[in-house]
Amino acid sequence: MTTTTRTIPAIADQIVLVTGGARGLGRAITEAFLREGARVVIDYVTSADAAAEIVAAHPGRAVAVRGDVRDRAQVEALFAAGREAFGAPVTTVVNNALADFSFNGDARAKADEIDFPAFAGQFASAVQGALHTVQAALPGFDEAGSGRVINVGTNLFQYPVVPYHDYTAAKAALLSLTRTFSADLGPRGVTVNMVSGGLLRTTDASAATPDAVFDAIAAGTPLLSVTTPAEFADAILFFASPWSRAITGQNLVVDGGLVKD
Repeated sequence: MTTTTRTIPAIADQIVLVTGGARGLGRAITEAFLREGARVVIDYVTSADAAAEIVAAHPGRAVAVRGDVRDRAQVEALFAAGREAFGAPVTTVVNNALADFSFNGDARAKADEIDFPAFAGQFASAVQGALHTVQAALPGFDEAGSGRVINVGTNLFQYPVVPYHDYTAAKAALLSLTRTFSADLGPRGVTVNMVSGGLLRTTDASAATPDAVFDAIAAGTPLLSVTTPAEFADAILFFASPWSRAITGQNLVVDGGLVKD
C-alpha cells in the first residue's frame, strides 16, 4: 500500500472561510486566524458593521461577504469572493454559523411543546450549511492538494446539562457528518474534524445565561473556569495547522474538562 504525503500549509499561508465569522465565537475564530497571519473570508448575514470593522483592521488580509449558508448559490459566492480577493482557493473551512438561538434555559422549548420546525431550522443551519460549504470547497481543496474542515459542535449531546433539544440534535448530526465525510474525503487529502465547546463566556448566544449558571459550570470543571471564545478559537487553530495532519474524523471537547468522553 502506497502512503501519500501531502504538504499542509502553515496557518499563515492559508485562506480560511469562517461562517458566521463577524460576531461572537465566529469573531474570535476570525481574529485568531488573522493573528496567525492567515487570510480570512468573513461570512456574515446580519453583522455587516462588525465584519467591516474587522476588514478595516486587517487591510488586504480579510474580506467580508454576506452569505446565508443555507443557500448553495450564496455559499458558492463566498468561495468566489475569496478567490477574487486573494488570488487562490480557500484551503480551510470553519463551519461556525448558527441559526438564531439563545442559550436561555428558562425560555427554551420543553420536550412536550417543541415542534419539528424548530429542529429543521437548526438542521438547516448546522448540517445543510456544512454540506454546502464542504461541497463548494472541494474543487479548491483539490487544486491546493489538501484541505481542512473544522466544524463547531457542542458538549451538550454528551452532557445535556440544559436540554436544548433542537440545537443539540443538529450538532449531533453534524458530528455524524464530520465522521462520514472524513472517511470519504481522506483520500483527497481533506481532514474533517469537530471542536465542541460547552457554554462559552460570553457570546451573543450565551448573553441571556444567568451568572449563576456560568458559576455552577465553572465549579464542575477541573480548571474551575468557563471556556472563553478566545480559548475555544485556539483549538480551532490546532486542527487547521500542520500539527494535526494525521487527525481526522475526531471530536475534541474544549470545555475546561467538564466532559470526560
